[in-house]
Amino acid sequence: MDWISLLIAIAFGGALGFVAHLLMSRYQSQSQERRAAAKMAEAERVTKGMRREAEIQAKQDMIRLREGFEQETQKRRSELDELESGLRKRDNLLTQRDENFDRKASILEKKEQTVDTKLADLTTRQADVEKREGVATKTLNDANARLQKLATMTREEARKDLFTRTEREVRTELGGLVRRLQEEAQASAAQEAANVVAMAMHRYAASHDCETMTSSIPISGERLKGAVIGREGRNIRTLETLTGVTILVDETPDAVMISSFDPVRREVARRSLEILVADGRIHATRIEEVVASVQADMDKTMREVGEQTLALVNMSHIDPELAKMLGRLKFRTSYSQNVLVHSREVSALTGMMAAEIGLNSDIGKRVGLLHDIGKAMDHDAEGSHAVIGAEFLKKFNLPEEIISGVATHYDIANASIYGVLCSTADMLSSMRPGARMEPAEIFIHRMEKIEDIANSFKGVHKSFAVQAGREVRVIVDPEAMTDGEAVVLARNIAKRFEEELKYPGQIRVVVTREKRCVEFAR
Repeated sequence: MDWISLLIAIAFGGALGFVAHLLMSRYQSQSQERRAAAKMAEAERVTKGMRREAEIQAKQDMIRLREGFEQETQKRRSELDELESGLRKRDNLLTQRDENFDRKASILEKKEQTVDTKLADLTTRQADVEKREGVATKTLNDANARLQKLATMTREEARKDLFTRTEREVRTELGGLVRRLQEEAQASAAQEAANVVAMAMHRYAASHDCETMTSSIPISGERLKGAVIGREGRNIRTLETLTGVTILVDETPDAVMISSFDPVRREVARRSLEILVADGRIHATRIEEVVASVQADMDKTMREVGEQTLALVNMSHIDPELAKMLGRLKFRTSYSQNVLVHSREVSALTGMMAAEIGLNSDIGKRVGLLHDIGKAMDHDAEGSHAVIGAEFLKKFNLPEEIISGVATHYDIANASIYGVLCSTADMLSSMRPGARMEPAEIFIHRMEKIEDIANSFKGVHKSFAVQAGREVRVIVDPEAMTDGEAVVLARNIAKRFEEELKYPGQIRVVVTREKRCVEFAR
C-alpha cells in the first residue's frame, strides 16, 4: 500500500507538476503576448508620431516652397512693373521728342520762309543800293572834274586837304559836344537825384530809439528775489534753460537783468519773469507752463505785427509764414536800430522816390519793407541776408521786381532800379542822426579789423580807416606793383571786406600808388 500510495502520490505530484507547468507556460505565453501587444502598440504609436511629424514637416516645406515661389513671383512681377514703367516713360519721352521735333520743324519752316522773304527784300535793296552807288559815282566824278578845272591842286591834293579840314572840324565839334553832354548829364542827374532824396527825406520823418542787449525786471524785496533764484538756483537755471538767456540777479539792487543777443528769446524771458513775479508762484513746473504760454503768445504777436505791417503796403492775401517772419524783425536790431522800424522807414522812402521818378510806388514800398527780411532768419541759414531774403520770398509768388529789388539792394553794381532806390533809402535811414549807435569797443575793433585786412595784402605800405569805417585809404609801394595791379588790389580788398566783415552801408576802398623823386639844386 505504501508503494502504491507512493506511486499514486508520485503520479499525482507529476500530474500537479505537469498542470503547474502548463499553467506557468500559459501564463508566460500570455505575458509575452501582452508584452508583444504593448510593443506593437508602442511601435504603432511611434510610427504614427513619426508619420505626423513627417506630415507636419512636409506641410512646412510646402508652405516654405509656396512662400518662396510667391516672393519670387512678386519680385518678377515688380521687375516687370518697373520694366513696364520704364518702357512707358521711354514711350512718353519719345512722344515728347517727336512733338518737339515737329514743333522745331514747324519753327524752322517759318524761319526759312522769313529768311526767304528777307533774302528777297535784301536782293531788292542791294539792287537799289547798286543803282544809287552808280548815280553817286557819276556825280562824284562830275564834281571831281569840275573841281580840277577850278583849282590849281591835283585831285589827290584836294581830296587830302578836304578830308583833313573836315576831320579836324568834326573832331573839335564832337569833343565839345560829348564833353558838354556829359557835364549836362552829370549835373542834371546829380541835381535830380538830390531833389528826389531831399523830397523823400522832407516828406518822411520818424523818431529813433536804441535797443541794448539787456532787459531789466524790477524786483521788490529780497524774498521775491530769492524765490526767483530758487533752492540751490533751481528756478533761475530752469528759466535760463527754457529761454536760452542769461539772468543776472545780484548786479543791480531791486532788479533782475536779462541778457541775450537774441531779442526774441530775451523778450520771452522778460514776459515770463514778469508773469511769474506778478503771480508769486515760482517753481519749475510753473516756469515751464508760463514759458510755453509766452512763446505761443509771441508767435501770435509776431504774426499780428507782420500782418499789420504788410497791410501798410496794401499786400492782400497775406501768408501767415511771411507775416510771422516779418513780425520777428520787431525783436531784431542792427547796430542798435530796430530792424522793423528801419524797414518801415525804408519802405516809405523807397515808395516816395519811386513815385518821384515815375515808377510804381507800391512795388517800391514792398521792396523797402521786405529788404531786410533775411535778417529774421540769418541765424538758421548761411549767406548774405539779401540773398536769403530773396530766396525766402520766392515761395510766395511775389512779382519779380520785388524779389530782384530785395536780392540786389546790397549789390549796387548789379542792382535793379528798385534795388538802387531801396539801397539809397537804406543808407538814408541808417545815416540819420541818432539812428544807429555802436559801442566804442566794437567800433575800435571794427576799425582795427578793416586796417588789418588791408595790411595783409602784399605790397601794402600802410592803410587808414577814415569816416567811421566807411572809407579805407591804402598806400602801396610803387616799386612792388603797377597801376593795373593797384586796381586789382582795390577789388580784392573790397571782396575781403564783403566776406569777413559786417558793416552798415558800404566801404569805399581808395588805393594810392605814388612815386616821388626829390633832388636838391645846390
